[in-house]
Amino acid sequence: MRRISKLTRVAVGVASLGLVATACGGTSGDSGDSDSKDRGVAIAYDVGGKGDQSFNDAAYAGLTKAKDEFGYTTADIEPTEGETDADKEQRLVSLAKQGYNPVIGVGFAYGPALKAAAAKYPDTTFGIVDSVVEGKNVASLVFAEEQASYLAGVAAAKATKSDVVGFVGGVDIPLIHKFEAGYKQGVEDTKPGVQVLSQYLTQTAEEGGFSSPDKGKAAAEGQIEKKADVVYQAAGLSGQGVIEAAAKAKVWAIGVDSDQYKQAALAPYKNYILTSALKDVGGAVYALAKSVQDDKPLNGTQTFDLKVNGVGLSEANPEYAKVPGLKAAVDKAKEGINDGSIKVKTE
Repeated sequence: MRRISKLTRVAVGVASLGLVATACGGTSGDSGDSDSKDRGVAIAYDVGGKGDQSFNDAAYAGLTKAKDEFGYTTADIEPTEGETDADKEQRLVSLAKQGYNPVIGVGFAYGPALKAAAAKYPDTTFGIVDSVVEGKNVASLVFAEEQASYLAGVAAAKATKSDVVGFVGGVDIPLIHKFEAGYKQGVEDTKPGVQVLSQYLTQTAEEGGFSSPDKGKAAAEGQIEKKADVVYQAAGLSGQGVIEAAAKAKVWAIGVDSDQYKQAALAPYKNYILTSALKDVGGAVYALAKSVQDDKPLNGTQTFDLKVNGVGLSEANPEYAKVPGLKAAVDKAKEGINDGSIKVKTE
């Protein structure tokens, strides 16, 4: 059953935290059963790992908030190149065996592994971001990405002067289709006739669609050559290449997941990051950690949408407010999505 927990409502906003660059002391080694009662949340990263200035770093911000607030030990574990579902399962099992609770797989790729690990450790709460996994001790943390992307489309339509905008998706999968669908609809509803150029970097994550800035840069350069003057990316680490290409060409980039205007690694390009479609992965991680800390662990599908500020659009760049009509149009679109008069497509 789909539901939005009350805890979700108090957990939003973590994505706006300053993201820390240092590791949190985790290890994927199996050290056996632990009697420790003060081990808290552990996260296992998706492709691209920590330092992507986007999806994974947002999860780390939630872990950091929980660690600081509750004062317990945490762990964050990097993926390995070419790993299998069995490798992912072993990583999650190791964390549970060491006493971490909850254990969260960051990304849909953890689905089969997390389902298997949760069955082996029924007394541990597991979480998965961007996928739904059934299990009494599993919380599926999902988002209305299409709503944030719709707002990004509104912003792009207001900012474009060439009437050509771009979308770069990391991998050609249903999750990223939601980003594209919302974006295209937002553009069309705001300024009919604007052309949207779309490109996916790879067919599978294993081919590097979420972890190859060079691929993102090449895709954005191709769209910019075709007159795109706003490019929105939903490509993880690859998105850094999109932003670099936009800045080099002095056109607008739209970031994703985290507020990329604020990311230190992207500072050289920040003046060209008009806005970011926010996805409060950090808030979801913190919400699940707090529920376990309060001895009321969440389970089932937890949906983070615009109504609970689980998704949104950043306004950090001062130039955002200077684009004629942009803020008013985005605010009107938010109202429409929240009152149901705007139905955002997912395909």
